[in-house]
Amino acid sequence: MSPPLERLALWLTLDAVDGIGPVTASRLLAQVGGDIAALFACDDGQLRKMGLAEAQIRQLRRPGADVERGMNWAARPDHHLISLDSPSYPTLLREIPAAPLLLYCRGSLAALALPQLAMVGTRHPTYTGKDNAARLCGELVAHGLAITSGLALGIDGVCHQQALAAGGVTLAVLGSGLDGLYPKRHQGLADQILDCGGLLISELTPDKGPLAEHFPRRNRIISGLSLGTLVVEAAEQSGSLITARYALEQGREVFAVPGAPQNAQAAGCNRLLQQGAKLVLTAADVMEELPVLASLPRPVHHSPEPSHNSELPYADLLDNVDYEATSVDTVAERSRLPVEQVLGRLVELELAGAVMAVAGGYVRTRRANHV
Repeated sequence: MSPPLERLALWLTLDAVDGIGPVTASRLLAQVGGDIAALFACDDGQLRKMGLAEAQIRQLRRPGADVERGMNWAARPDHHLISLDSPSYPTLLREIPAAPLLLYCRGSLAALALPQLAMVGTRHPTYTGKDNAARLCGELVAHGLAITSGLALGIDGVCHQQALAAGGVTLAVLGSGLDGLYPKRHQGLADQILDCGGLLISELTPDKGPLAEHFPRRNRIISGLSLGTLVVEAAEQSGSLITARYALEQGREVFAVPGAPQNAQAAGCNRLLQQGAKLVLTAADVMEELPVLASLPRPVHHSPEPSHNSELPYADLLDNVDYEATSVDTVAERSRLPVEQVLGRLVELELAGAVMAVAGGYVRTRRANHV
């Protein structure tokens, strides 16, 4: 076995010891100058003094089947297993407390070296949340950022998809092992990420399933890989706020998109803004906080000629449709018109691209922003 593979086997052995996670491993390695080989060179007495139990020492001395499985997985095409001391390990991630000992990766390792922005949000977004995610994601990709998220349903999925649609690179950090991808319905999206030069990442062994406790741990990696974290839409108890908290603890920028007070799915973002997160309306709000990217070329956007209210039918009725789902009854009440008449006018507005029918009623589109 070559020296690099021998060191990888040591990392796999340490990672497989019961009761030793990133925090304990960091403490142990600090006592031997950070050298994994030096740790294994310690005799049993030294290991006991470091706080290891007899069962843990036995596991270090007699590696189990997990080590062989990990080595075999890493030998497969397009698979990469990166240890904490590897030159390929992301510099920003190495800086965080409790950095993962190992990263299981599939795809292009070149993606790890790109400047990344984490974009996260609720699994149950409103139309406005999805619209903001898609718009901002496209703008940020055009500014040279790779988009990192968690492959979850909702905002995460929108961000991955839009990054690909904009011709960018996106990285997905999973809360399961890479061989048990979750959620299953995003298998096609994961394949697209790989096909377009992106990367799938997990600190979990490939066969691990998606347990609830995996996802908060996963969130520290999403923020740790990134220059900053942008929360697009999140409720007060959203896991996305865990990612934002990790970003703060890691000394990274935290951004949030504001939402209407009536939108419970935006309450978490509004709370972040009250606590000092940077308010984001456009990509420029993000870019001005990331000086490391100042040398990247900026795209030149040519704004289309603004439309005028007179180009839209029933512009006065449009004033009564919100950017969140607005019921037909609500529009009728606000406009003081019969429901039948409102329905007919909403259909015309939909044909003009000013509103869109969604579950629960209609929402305004960006086409109508000038009104």
